Amino acid sequence: MSVLREHLGLLQHLSNLLSVITISVCFILKVPQILTILRAKSAKGINVVALLMELSSYTIMTSYNYRNGYAILTYLEYPIILIQEYILVMCVLHYKSMLNIGTLIGAGIYFSIAASFIFGIVPLGLLTFLVPLCTPIGASSKVVQLAEILKNKNAESVSVLTWFISAFTNFTRVFTVAVESMDLTLLLNFSVNTFLSTSVMVAAYVYKHPKKE
Repeated sequence: MSVLREHLGLLQHLSNLLSVITISVCFILKVPQILTILRAKSAKGINVVALLMELSSYTIMTSYNYRNGYAILTYLEYPIILIQEYILVMCVLHYKSMLNIGTLIGAGIYFSIAASFIFGIVPLGLLTFLVPLCTPIGASSKVVQLAEILKNKNAESVSVLTWFISAFTNFTRVFTVAVESMDLTLLLNFSVNTFLSTSVMVAAYVYKHPKKE
């Protein structure tokens, strides 16, 4: 029994360490992508719909974890990534010349819904219902982005490093969730996203320097 307790203790320490590493890495998750766009002065190869799907997924997951009172270390990467996602979306919309009155109205609607999630205006039951949808939403956003790269055979503005970090952080969360809570919804979410982030990373690497015709 003492050996088992020792092993469990080691797993817990490793889980805590991976949580800290994951959160630390997430401080720069979207930074390489933002810098790539700014350097290229282009958002070619980046799909706006995929970004908005990601944004909705991160918003729901942040709200769900916060409203459930989960330990901050188990989900702090979500609000950190969310802030970076806002900057990334703005950069992409700017370089795709999509900043207009319609965008402003859409932003107002989004922030109203996000505030209702965080401040408890929306019942927790609705968030609990929406969380399982984050797996297909997050997965679909990556499939859409992958399709964008493969269709255009161009990933000039796509950061390989950002997608590597995404794959790595999703993989570490598979381990930490397994140790901390064995929440099957979260495990499925992180496992699927690990595979898809890796797929986008490989496609971005292959088509990073498209052949000039």
